[in-house]
Amino acid sequence: MDRSKALEMLKENLKNKNLFKHSLAVEACLKALAIRLGEQPDTWALAGLLHDLDYEMTKEKPDRHGLLAKEILQGLVPEEVVEAIAAHAGHKEKGNLLEEAIWAVDPLTGLIVACALIRPEKKLSLIDTGFVLNRFGEKRFAAGADREAIKGCEKLGLSLEEFVSLCLAAMKEIAADLEL
Repeated sequence: MDRSKALEMLKENLKNKNLFKHSLAVEACLKALAIRLGEQPDTWALAGLLHDLDYEMTKEKPDRHGLLAKEILQGLVPEEVVEAIAAHAGHKEKGNLLEEAIWAVDPLTGLIVACALIRPEKKLSLIDTGFVLNRFGEKRFAAGADREAIKGCEKLGLSLEEFVSLCLAAMKEIAADLEL
């Protein structure tokens, strides 16, 4: 499955605009991470783009989130994408770099968006790594952003500062798509 087909599938299944933008953010961050780590950027990006494909379909049965996407995508995308989606939803132990990366990136994108939204201008271009790290330390700020999962970047061989910097830069590159 190429990106255009994945985007079509995502648009059909995600009607919530913010959830769609979240998927774009995770895609951008995972692609940047793959490049940094010498992995397959297109494969990692595809996992990020499709990781919440079933989110709205499983709203009433959250324990099915990730499993339904796995069923839908089986045979359409590389197996490592399917497994990363299952891992991000907690349905399997993380067993490789992509699975560790998607686990850490998912909440970080939410934290970065929250950082941009508290600024009057609501622009990613006006926040920097230091600003995000300061907010990271405030437990009540963007409380839903799992700090322990984000710290999983260390399993990728990255410091928290480098991880935040890389993801922030990736999200800034698609700021227009994110409307930030």
